[in-house]
Amino acid sequence: MKTDWFVDARFGLFIHYGPYSLLGRGEWVMNREAIPRAEYRDLAGRFKCEAFDAGAICDLAVAAGMRYVVLTTMHHDGFRLYRTKLSDFSTWTSCGRDLVAETAAAARKRGLRVGLYHSLNNWMDQPDAVDALEGRGAYDRFIAGTHARCVELAELFPMDVFWYDGWWPFNAEGWQAEALDAKIRAIQPQIMFNPRNGLPGDFATPEGHMTSPHPWRPWEACVSINNSWCYHAGDREWKSPGQIAGLLAAAAAGRGNLLLNVGPRGDGSLPPEVPERLRAVGAWLKTGGRAVFGTTHVWSFDLRERGAHRGDWNHGGPCSVKDNDLFVFLRLYPGERWALGGLETVVREAEILGHGPVPFEQKDGRVELRLPGRPPDPVCAVLRLGCSGVPSQYQTGGLRVPRVPHPHYDPCPSELAGNPGGH
Repeated sequence: MKTDWFVDARFGLFIHYGPYSLLGRGEWVMNREAIPRAEYRDLAGRFKCEAFDAGAICDLAVAAGMRYVVLTTMHHDGFRLYRTKLSDFSTWTSCGRDLVAETAAAARKRGLRVGLYHSLNNWMDQPDAVDALEGRGAYDRFIAGTHARCVELAELFPMDVFWYDGWWPFNAEGWQAEALDAKIRAIQPQIMFNPRNGLPGDFATPEGHMTSPHPWRPWEACVSINNSWCYHAGDREWKSPGQIAGLLAAAAAGRGNLLLNVGPRGDGSLPPEVPERLRAVGAWLKTGGRAVFGTTHVWSFDLRERGAHRGDWNHGGPCSVKDNDLFVFLRLYPGERWALGGLETVVREAEILGHGPVPFEQKDGRVELRLPGRPPDPVCAVLRLGCSGVPSQYQTGGLRVPRVPHPHYDPCPSELAGNPGGH
């Protein structure tokens, strides 16, 4: 199946880069600050990418334990990072480079899969989306231009994922999305689509949150390493290696992927905080990756109904399941004495990954453990419970599970967006 590699990938690198990176105020800067087209063209002329090193970026992705890379080939500003016959608004014109070709080649050389982001919207070319809304003739020309761009991209670059974005202002019918997908698939039959052209696509794309779709299907959550998609000089709120490990834990629990975004600076170099964190995560994955990659069951629950799910929450951290192993990511380290309640499976053995066995006792579903007094891993200690069967856990708002029909946690529609444990 074309989605098999994607379901197993778990961790990818998202790269937002363009002329907006020179300003350091966000990838929507042209729109938010109403920058005239002529002024933005002048900015793009100064976009020389002198420090952009696709090989070094892909080396970092490998060191971080990532399996694929997604690059913005053209954001909503309409600037292409590749050599195109359809416009002179590109890196080929500004600095004589094809950054998409460079990145795709570097990724393939290192065994990384390739996804290419491409915006349907386009603020630079005319007619633009606003014109298309206002008149039929402009709409026809705009849609024809959009399809031509996407088809050219598919003709130029073999890829594993075509990552649509910028679908304002149309739905699938308005974008003529079925026809567009068919044109691209005629060129690359193996390709996967995300759902941002109005069609369901081959996988779900929650943005900024780690939420597994129900019913389950392949999914990928895109989250930035700070709070900005492109380089923002004022954004210093970098996620710690532990926080990134927590995102990977959520991906593993839901059998989805984390597409972690970075934004190179205007010259193409990465802020030093980025490689520091990614290398730390990669080092952690050498042991913790056993709980992240290859998970076999979704660990989830519903706040109102018991349903078919097999998971629950605890105060230590999120869980994942691989065959008969239950992994607990101890993001909030509980100290030496800790217990896990509601486990419906017999535990055969317990260990902290990379740090040895853990003494335990199990009685009536309650597993009492003696952990090291201090966290044995600076990023995130991972507890493995080897069970007699596929692990499952069930508790309720009561101290024991009622023997009669009952709500799981909330008897009324919930105000909680997700796990009440805050994981």
